[in-house]
Amino acid sequence: MDKAKPVSTPFPSHFKLSSKQSPTCEKEKENMVMVPYSSAVGSLMYAMICTRPDITHAIGVVSRFLSKPGREHWNAVKWILRYLRGTSKMSLCFGGGKPELISYTDADMAGDLDSRKSTSGYLIIFSGGAVSWQSKLQKCVALSTTEAEFIAATEAYKEMLG
Repeated sequence: MDKAKPVSTPFPSHFKLSSKQSPTCEKEKENMVMVPYSSAVGSLMYAMICTRPDITHAIGVVSRFLSKPGREHWNAVKWILRYLRGTSKMSLCFGGGKPELISYTDADMAGDLDSRKSTSGYLIIFSGGAVSWQSKLQKCVALSTTEAEFIAATEAYKEMLG
């Protein structure tokens, strides 16, 4: 990965990961045993929790396949590593301005190909710096984009009030 070409986005739209991409034959399973998938995802989670809210969604997606990762799942992890390599100078910054609490939320509609559940995400900023962030699969299947977005906003506001 030392000579890997950096990329500008943590998780591009061409990655459509599902459990159907997990190994099915013994040869594929043996090949994937040699890949440090769990270790890499764990290390990425550490970076995400401590300093990199920008990779939260990507890590949430690849962590769904920890028990049975396939080659496409591994390619997605390598993509995230390439993104981090190209953005290693990014950091969390807190300004000295007006103490203001701001929240951004987003959700997709039935984005998980296996369960058809939506993914919610939020970012909470205080004084110009990110203080809380999350991206996770919703607990229920949303029946509309509006419902998925409302669930995401509710989670963010609960975090802000909590």
